[in-house]
Order: sequence, then structure tokens, then C-alpha cells
Amino acid sequence: MLFQDLEIKVSIPETTPVKTPPAINELLFGEQVNRAVENGQRADFALLLAMFSNDVREITPVSILTETDSSDQILRQQFCVPAARKLRSDAGSYAKASAIADSFHKGGLSQAQLQSDLCPDALAYMPEHTYDLGEEVFRNLSLHEQRCLSVPKKNSIPDNELYHKLIVARRSQQIQAYA
Repeated sequence: MLFQDLEIKVSIPETTPVKTPPAINELLFGEQVNRAVENGQRADFALLLAMFSNDVREITPVSILTETDSSDQILRQQFCVPAARKLRSDAGSYAKASAIADSFHKGGLSQAQLQSDLCPDALAYMPEHTYDLGEEVFRNLSLHEQRCLSVPKKNSIPDNELYHKLIVARRSQQIQAYA
């Protein structure tokens, strides 16, 4: 045993962490870049541009924003504002419009305006059962097209096994080609 008595001591030098230079961006040298452009100093301008960091994450100014919860509903409750007017009528819109008309007949225009502001009705009364088409457009459709609109559309979800079937078919074709 020739190597039994031999002791090998290996010392690994301690490494110091590599210090990265600070990112050079236009915030640090903006004034000098402007001066180089104004005075036509091409060499200085080229040097400053070459010193800029290429990493976008280093030069993008990032500030943490604190997001305050100012949703529409919270602000409406805070300032006692009624719900927003609906753009399109629904089943409840006709009852609100009837209440506004009734208040007009009982109390006049100011009473109707007050009722409209307190309990807003829809801005547009669209015809119902026309599948979001204008009434004139819907009435000009043929009966067949109207019937096609009334049939609920089937969701065309692709076959979940289709991808697997295609892969198996391709592999079997490749096996047959090499056999």
C-alpha cells in the first residue's frame, strides 16, 4: 500500500461575492447625453450609449403602488348614490317606468324627475324576444332564420380523445412505414 501514508490536504480559497456594478441608465447620465447630442459630441454620445445596461429589468423604474379598493359599489354606498341606470330594459324596467309615469300624473314633472333620479329606469327599451337584433331587422328575417335563432346553439366542444387518437394514428402509420 503505497498511498496509505500519504495525506493530501487541499485548501479551497474563500471566494468573495462578485460585486455587480450599478446599472447605468438614462436617469444617471441623462444630462450628459443631452449635452452630447446638443453639442454634436458623437464619441461621448456613443460611449454613454454603450455604457447603458441592456437588461430591461435594470433600467425600468418600478414603484410599488398601493391599490385602494374603490369599487363602484363601495363608492355608491359611501356617497349614498343609487345604482347606475341600466342601458337596456329588462322585466323590472317596465315596473319602474310605470312608477315614474304614475308619479308624473300625480305630482307633475318635478315629481317624475325625482322618482326617475331615485329609482332610475333603463335608458333604452329594446324589443324583447328579438335575439339582440333591432325590431325592423328581426321582422325582415325569413321564418326559417327566425326559427334558427330560437333553437339553442350547441356548444361545439371538441372531442377530448381526438388528440390522443391522432397521436396513436400517426405513430401506427410511422411504425407501418418503417416495417
